[in-house]
Amino acid sequence: MRGFRARSLSRLVIGTSALALVGLPGMAAAQDAAATVGNPGPSDIQDTPATSEPTTGDDIVVTGIRASLRESVDIKRDGQGIVDAISAEDIGKFPDTNLAESLQRITGVSIDRSNGEGSFVTVRGFGPEFNLVTLNGRQMPTSSLGDGLSAPSSRSFDFANLASEGISAVEVYKTGRAAVPSGGIGSSINIRTPRPLDKPGLRGSIAAKGVLDASRNGKDPITPEVSGIISTTFADNRIGVLLTGIYQRRKASVNNASVGYRDGYLGSENNWGSLAQPGDPRAANITNRPDATDVYEVPQNAGYDFTDIDRERINGQLVLQFRPVEELTATVDYTYSRNDIEGRNSSVGIWFNHNDTSSAWTDGPVAGPVFYTERFGANEGKDLAYSGALTTSRSENKSLGGNLTWNAPGGVTMTLDAHHSTAESKPTNRYGNSVSVGNAVFGIQNQTINFENYLPVLSYNMYPGIDPLNVSLITPTGNAFRNSYFKDRINQVQLAGHYDHDGAFLDSIDFGVSYVNNKVRSAYGVIQNDTWGGAGPASDIPDDIFHLATVPDKFDGLGGANDPAIIKQFYTFDFERMVELIDRLYKTCGGDNDCRAPFNTDRRTTEKTLSPFIQINNKFDLFSRPAHLIAGVRYDQTLVNSSALVPVPSGTRWVSQNEFGVIYSGASAFTRFKGEYQNWLPAFDFDMQPIENVKLRASYSHTITRADYASLQGGRTIDQLFRVGGGTGQQGNPGLIPYKSKNIDLSAEWYYSRESYISVGYFHKDVENFISSTQVNTPAFDLTNPASGPRYRAAVAALGANASGGAIRDYIFTNFPSTTRPNLNAAGGFVRDATGFITGDIFGVAGDDPVNFQIGTPVNSDQTGKIDGFEFAVQHRFWDTGFGTILNYTIVNGDARYNNALPASVTQFALVGLSDSANAVGYYDKNGIQARVAYNWRAEFLASTGINPTYVQAYGQVDASASYEFTKGLTAFVEAINLTGSSRRGHRRSDNNVTFVQPGYARYSAGMRFSF
Repeated sequence: MRGFRARSLSRLVIGTSALALVGLPGMAAAQDAAATVGNPGPSDIQDTPATSEPTTGDDIVVTGIRASLRESVDIKRDGQGIVDAISAEDIGKFPDTNLAESLQRITGVSIDRSNGEGSFVTVRGFGPEFNLVTLNGRQMPTSSLGDGLSAPSSRSFDFANLASEGISAVEVYKTGRAAVPSGGIGSSINIRTPRPLDKPGLRGSIAAKGVLDASRNGKDPITPEVSGIISTTFADNRIGVLLTGIYQRRKASVNNASVGYRDGYLGSENNWGSLAQPGDPRAANITNRPDATDVYEVPQNAGYDFTDIDRERINGQLVLQFRPVEELTATVDYTYSRNDIEGRNSSVGIWFNHNDTSSAWTDGPVAGPVFYTERFGANEGKDLAYSGALTTSRSENKSLGGNLTWNAPGGVTMTLDAHHSTAESKPTNRYGNSVSVGNAVFGIQNQTINFENYLPVLSYNMYPGIDPLNVSLITPTGNAFRNSYFKDRINQVQLAGHYDHDGAFLDSIDFGVSYVNNKVRSAYGVIQNDTWGGAGPASDIPDDIFHLATVPDKFDGLGGANDPAIIKQFYTFDFERMVELIDRLYKTCGGDNDCRAPFNTDRRTTEKTLSPFIQINNKFDLFSRPAHLIAGVRYDQTLVNSSALVPVPSGTRWVSQNEFGVIYSGASAFTRFKGEYQNWLPAFDFDMQPIENVKLRASYSHTITRADYASLQGGRTIDQLFRVGGGTGQQGNPGLIPYKSKNIDLSAEWYYSRESYISVGYFHKDVENFISSTQVNTPAFDLTNPASGPRYRAAVAALGANASGGAIRDYIFTNFPSTTRPNLNAAGGFVRDATGFITGDIFGVAGDDPVNFQIGTPVNSDQTGKIDGFEFAVQHRFWDTGFGTILNYTIVNGDARYNNALPASVTQFALVGLSDSANAVGYYDKNGIQARVAYNWRAEFLASTGINPTYVQAYGQVDASASYEFTKGLTAFVEAINLTGSSRRGHRRSDNNVTFVQPGYARYSAGMRFSF
């Protein structure tokens, strides 16, 4: 009868689907237990639904926002440990247009945005690479080309690849548990999709809407979004079919002001780029110069960038289910997603040489620039850069899975699940995925960045007679064609069992084993021409290739946009036509207009993980109230095999007295390294109900996150130049063990109605095995040192211990001619340098001593980080008024913070991503009207660290939506994202060291939905 009661619960509340997820048998056990131990069910708390219809028997059907809230409450209340969720209001109707933007409503979850959309999530201060994402309990591959500047390497799941219309719920597990796959220190996030046999009958939804993105530069096109889902069962509800299809097109723009900086200097330092010291005549041009112990950062470059984005997203899923008998269910599903993005960038920018400068500074100890100016001589030919870039990529995800669930006799349920899933990202044009082409007008007299406003104000003056808006003066300069590729393939098999004991203390046992074979390929190549001083004359480029663009209107509403000094206009250009032209003129890509760079970095990593687990679920009475104790352990054994294509050296040469070099033949080969590790991951969850509808929880667990793929890569490369004492190089380390966190969670929850609760939680994470770097001394590629060995020792024996390097080289040239290549003049004599010594190469040969290389490699450090915090949440429905609210606030603290007052010369360890966050949602759901207004806020946080920090300033965003059901099943709706146009801003050590400013714009949509 236990299984019957759980199925009855899902039937009574629309929107609640079966929670017996693959790989999550403990969740099913919690549902079963919840149906029998006194947790509130539909009949425990009586209320009058705001939008409900009577059905046969005692069923109460609740739809809309309330259905979503009820299911989310059920998941949170009945789950093991700390679980939060967002559920679809109805089939095909997720609360937000983007999964990441939905997740940010959950307590402790914040997001990062890309191109104006939520893409990556941070949970309790741990960024996207620390969160494991599963689809219906299956580990999902990731796909991303990163920033285009190096080989992609992240494990981060990009939620922008998935549309929300085909999702039934997203669950966030904040505590570890034995039955959940390992890999998430911050959380494990499970995306659930609907199944036809969960809700028999014919059901479906089709929706169409138009989207207007106010960020689009120039025109404001309305783009379409169409989604449909249909689910049906037949043969007496023994066969089910579900089909989902989604098409979305979005045209938007991202306008960005950016500033790059030199490293953080102390006021006492005297380096290139540092401020003039007292006594230098240029010091008189510095106002409020930073003191000797103050830290400051001078600008290196700045620009205004305008990027027009065209995104096309296609999602689909087909699910087939067959239940020949009540005890056996077979499921086959195929999930597909494709996300095409094209970004066209135009920019105007300046660079500094740090010679004749003027500046003003705020007070220390961290001094920020007020303005920074540089003057140039007429003969310097200083340039104003007009650049263009094209970024294109396609991310394509495919997943084919099968599931067999058998409700065996004796209270045993066995589930066998397998899937083959791939995620692939690649460019979609002949240039590569990230391409930049430069042009310039030469003749800047002076240039300035003013930091007194929210927006950094860039200005310049040209020398008399030079007009930067005269297209006949625009000269082609340098360019870069970057080509990236990333593919992640996961084959996974899971066998899970659930034994329902139904005893006095032992309630059930979950057990199983999972095998994951994860194969990753990451490749990168670049063609770069550093002709920044001019690739050819301006007359080479026809005038009609350029188009005039304006600047201030792209930052309308930001402080500084109307400054009279700001750059007003610049020239953009026809990108494809320009590339074709410069390739034909200057052989930029070889002259054949095929600019896709061959891969010179190709990394291939395979992880094989075997994970058995067992979990014992106990129930008992404590103080005459129900309580649960769940104890489990998961064992992970992972083998890592990683190889990388690297250039293979063919030898070494001694070039001059103090200069040595590695010789490359142009050949490449794979180098390979291996590693393995094991982890025991215990998890304990306890909950009790001291009074009716109140739950107290305590959890303790160990969780892990695996290293990024770049750190695990098996390639070893060495730098071309080395000294007599040895050389340098780099390699990955497949032997890295995962980050490991020991977690404590406490919470108190009061569910005082079906859709209302109050909760308070505390969490503590103690994390170890952070990754740092070290140097390993080792020979490499059998390379020998031509300045050591028998020839060298013979020269020293003949010339004496005090012989100079030049004399030793002359001796080897003369006595070992077959191993050298001296430079000869036309008469066949030696060419000698100014000191009289022979010039040329002495080659390393067999018998010479090996070269010692100091190879930099990532290692697990002994540094630890502690994070703790509090989570507060209130969800309240205001009686029968139709109104309700959701409020939450998260406080996050860490013990390793960045000290901005220390210079770049001091290496620091700090925890990134830590910030407080809050959400406030108000909703109305009654009489066919639904409305929702949501405000999401995240405090300032450290985004990256190293020798210099970067911060993202506090950000808040307002979203709103409303719908009206004209007649049963037919609904009109409107939505607005970032309704108030909130902008984003980042900085380095000082708030004045602004790194980027992006104005925000609203995105509107309106449409119709028909459900049946």
